Amino acid sequence: MWDVSSICSLETSARLKKSLIRLLKEDEEFRYTVAGLIGLGEVLKRFDKYDGVFSKLLKRMDKHYAEIARLREDMIKGFARHDELLAKHSEEITRLREDMIAGFKRHDEEISRLREDMVKGFARHDELLAKHSEEIARLREDMVAGFKRHDEEISRLREDMVKGFARHDELLAKHSEEITRLREDMVKGFARHDELLAKHSEELVRLRGDMARGFDAVNRHISALGARWGLMAEEAFREGLRGVLERDFGVRVERWRGFDEEGSVYGHPSDVEVDVAVSDGKVLLIEVASHVRRSDISLFRRKAAFYERRGGRVPDRLVVVTPYADEDAFELASSLGIEVHTEV
Repeated sequence: MWDVSSICSLETSARLKKSLIRLLKEDEEFRYTVAGLIGLGEVLKRFDKYDGVFSKLLKRMDKHYAEIARLREDMIKGFARHDELLAKHSEEITRLREDMIAGFKRHDEEISRLREDMVKGFARHDELLAKHSEEIARLREDMVAGFKRHDEEISRLREDMVKGFARHDELLAKHSEEITRLREDMVKGFARHDELLAKHSEELVRLRGDMARGFDAVNRHISALGARWGLMAEEAFREGLRGVLERDFGVRVERWRGFDEEGSVYGHPSDVEVDVAVSDGKVLLIEVASHVRRSDISLFRRKAAFYERRGGRVPDRLVVVTPYADEDAFELASSLGIEVHTEV
């Protein structure tokens, strides 16, 4: 006999079984949970994963099948084109073979004609070679005869040459004797000339001493005259040059003066004067003298340095004008950048 509790338990188990079956069918998460509990979860997950991979592979295989079908159609069309080309090539090869056979035939005929022409040409050459051999034999005979004549002529030339050398030897011997006599006469003549030159040298030494004494006397007279007349002449020369520069070149020349307290120009405090010309904005310092020595160049350079310090401006050019300047004055002026003009 079934009691009430047993009946209720059976009904509850039935409802539970139906609920479980329904959840397994409808609820995927519940289904995986149950499968995991009984050890089937990992298997089901792998089946799901491989199911997606198989789907992708099937799609790719479908694409490959379609591509293979297109390739098959293209291959059939290509084979058809190749069959047509091969048929054309076979026809062309047949024509080429026929043309080749015809060409070989023509070449055989031409080679045959060439051989005949070659045989005829060799025959002509043989005749010409025979004639050339005869001509060479005659030339050899003529050459031998010519060499014989030349040998005879060379022998005669050698005899004449020996005779000529003998004559030349005699003449050279006579010339050697004459040259020896000329050398002796020349030595004697040089000895006479040496004596005369020695006398002339002594006379020149005496003349040089007399000339030096005369020049010394002239220089003393000139120095005396310059001491009396030089200062006035230089001033007149300076005034004349200033007038020429102002009249002909439009250059105004002024006399600049300054007092040198330190004595840097003359070695003691004194007035310093220098001619200054201005042209196109450039300043020229000009020194005019009738005779310029090395000391005059040094003095002019000290005047220019004093003008730079006192005037506050560096001259663009330093110019010395003189009718005569010593050589060492030229050298010092060149080293100091001073222009010296003597053509006045």
